[in-house]
Amino acid sequence: MGGQGTASGKPGFPEAAAAISAKPAPTDLSGPQSSPAATPHARSLLLHVCCGPCAVMPITRLLDEGFAVTAWYMNPNIHPLSEYLRRRDAAGECAERMGIPILYDDASWNITAWLRAVAGRDVAPQRCAYCCSSRIEAAFAAARQGGFAFVSSSLLYSRYQPHEIIRQTGERLSSPDGAGPAFVYRDFREDWQEGIDRSKSMELYRQPYCGCIYSEAERYEKKLARLIPAR
Repeated sequence: MGGQGTASGKPGFPEAAAAISAKPAPTDLSGPQSSPAATPHARSLLLHVCCGPCAVMPITRLLDEGFAVTAWYMNPNIHPLSEYLRRRDAAGECAERMGIPILYDDASWNITAWLRAVAGRDVAPQRCAYCCSSRIEAAFAAARQGGFAFVSSSLLYSRYQPHEIIRQTGERLSSPDGAGPAFVYRDFREDWQEGIDRSKSMELYRQPYCGCIYSEAERYEKKLARLIPAR
């Protein structure tokens, strides 16, 4: 099941391509901010990142292939806000350690709007399909706005995400005539264990649940069940 966007790449989430704040990767973050998309690059790639640990191997592989990678953190599905901010910090740390710039679309975080968007499809797999496809749609919109030639996502690394939905959404939105960004599909799941090992060695924050409040409840529901007396 796809998201609510259109083939033109208009994001299904209303705030998805809202104002983007840019921050360069070098350690001195106190200076003026500038967008790395300002200078076009034939192999410029906007990589949607869901978190630091999942981004390690996609960044590694794409850099090895010669792409000029810019990370893009846009995840209105991560709740609560404190968790969103913690993963944001980890994504920024990952980008800095790997020497690439990162953009933050913090304006897209709106828990009320997100919950309304998933109403009626708030159980897996429908919820997860919308959650991933809508972020891919938003990434394409941001890539067009920023002049990037390619789009990919760290969601392709996770064994727990709807991989085929992500691939199909990216291929549907990919521009066949080169007029817009093209989707770079890679099965980063092949690097699953290496990604775990590297993220641990980098001491990146590793989250205990997928992201939304539904997945948090699913993560801990067994603990709650043990507290409820049997009837």
